[in-house]
Amino acid sequence: MKIDEKYYRTIWPITGAASPENDAIFSVGIIDQTLLPHRFEVKELARLDEMILAIKTMQVRGAPLIGAAAAYGMALAVQTDASDTHIEKSAQALLQSRPTAVNLRWAVNRMQIALAALPLKARNQKAWEEARLICDEDVQINQAIGGHGLALIQDAAAKGSKSVFNILTHCNAGWLATVDWGTALAPIYAAHDAGMNVHVWVDETRPRNQGASLTAWELVKHGVPHTIISDNAGGHLMQHGQVDMIIVGADRVTSTGDVCNKIGTYLKALAAFDNNIPFYVAVPSPTIDWTIQDGLSDIEIEMRDADEVRFMTGLAKDGAIQTVRVTPIHSHALNPAFDVTPARLVTGIITERGVTAPNKLKQLFN
Repeated sequence: MKIDEKYYRTIWPITGAASPENDAIFSVGIIDQTLLPHRFEVKELARLDEMILAIKTMQVRGAPLIGAAAAYGMALAVQTDASDTHIEKSAQALLQSRPTAVNLRWAVNRMQIALAALPLKARNQKAWEEARLICDEDVQINQAIGGHGLALIQDAAAKGSKSVFNILTHCNAGWLATVDWGTALAPIYAAHDAGMNVHVWVDETRPRNQGASLTAWELVKHGVPHTIISDNAGGHLMQHGQVDMIIVGADRVTSTGDVCNKIGTYLKALAAFDNNIPFYVAVPSPTIDWTIQDGLSDIEIEMRDADEVRFMTGLAKDGAIQTVRVTPIHSHALNPAFDVTPARLVTGIITERGVTAPNKLKQLFN
């Protein structure tokens, strides 16, 4: 995607000097998403522990991007020590950084398999090649999701009589959550680029406000009309016919179509069901966890620091970025990062292979 006329991916290798063995030494560039939308800064990561910290603190976030970051984290680890022991230790450290998004585990396992059969001298080059391949595949997958989602939007718009097609989304499932293009936002970008008159209702997505800060920032950069709303406004808009479709992303989808996504998604699905509004989930295949069936019992829900609820960060009138407390000092707070939407509330799942009902997900990939 372009930011002020310059093309970016969300993560990329940076080539440095040559080592004594004549192998290139790499670091990894990322966009620090904790500073958006007020500051755009690129951060360079040179060690595995720096990548793990970036994942934990959500400098990189979004299931597909976390997977890509984990792959490059493994490459940074192998660059230091290519032994089996170090690879296993590094893999375990990455797996513990964030528990809910399945893409992280998928990418780490893929890197381990790619490296296991190789001699030590060949592992460094292979690690960087495999990490690049994971990123390139993510871009291709998301472009395909955009195409399939575009067809859905075009079909729905053709059946209606409105001049503007209104789509509601939750959290950030745009290009900032992937290597490029995004999942839930990919069809919206495709529709906008195709000349459709689309408008996006952007949930603020408390407590970290990924909708208000990240999704809105992306849509501004791409020129897509949008309006930020409080998380609790969506049901009201649905009741009054102002939402034509909902598209969200996911951090993990079960083999039966249960969807784990940013906290608050379940409530949107309930409101959509009550108002007969189609509720779609856009996911790349690595986000599907074929090993589990029951999202409510089998998916570990990440509990994050309660201070994310107690405090908010924003741009003050004097231009300084400030963090302020919004709760009473002695009040407790709970901060589950995700919830699970049962498959019965999901109209369809948009993947790179097409759109399917949740209960037919396995057939689509067989």
